[in-house]
Amino acid sequence: MTTIRRFCCNDLLRFASVNLDHLTETFNMSFYMTYLARWPDYFHVADAPGNRVMGYIMGKVEGQGESWHGHVTAVTVDPEYRRQQLAKKLMNLLEDISDKIDKAYFVDLFVRASNTPAIKMYEKLDYVVYRRVLRYYSGEEDGLDMRKALSRDVEKKSIIPLKRPITPDELEYD
Repeated sequence: MTTIRRFCCNDLLRFASVNLDHLTETFNMSFYMTYLARWPDYFHVADAPGNRVMGYIMGKVEGQGESWHGHVTAVTVDPEYRRQQLAKKLMNLLEDISDKIDKAYFVDLFVRASNTPAIKMYEKLDYVVYRRVLRYYSGEEDGLDMRKALSRDVEKKSIIPLKRPITPDELEYD
């Protein structure tokens, strides 16, 4: 049985194996600690029986006005536990928090343009490509900014795609 709960400091010492996937962005400890301190509602871990980390999601809420949104910084599932809809459950949790607690207009995320399996999964979760960010990943690979409108965005303005790609220095948020 899977248990999804809030991420805690001890989990930082337990989740390294999940981060071994070459498509998973990894960060330094202070980065994870900042998210844990500032946005604890947006940081969850999924545990398998025996307390083994199956996956996690880390995000935040940011922006102003109609740009107020939830952001998925990282979502990853250990290869052993994929194809069980765990990523979907983690994404739904972050979306619900963004929608119902923080009253965000949309949720966004960035994904490597070459990560076709992830893009297809996000599309199944009703995310659309909002814009392409040129050389977003390490100044080499393009990223796709994908968005999903939430209930506050009645007219779905937040997901109207931009007509041209942008560069990382044109991004509004960190």
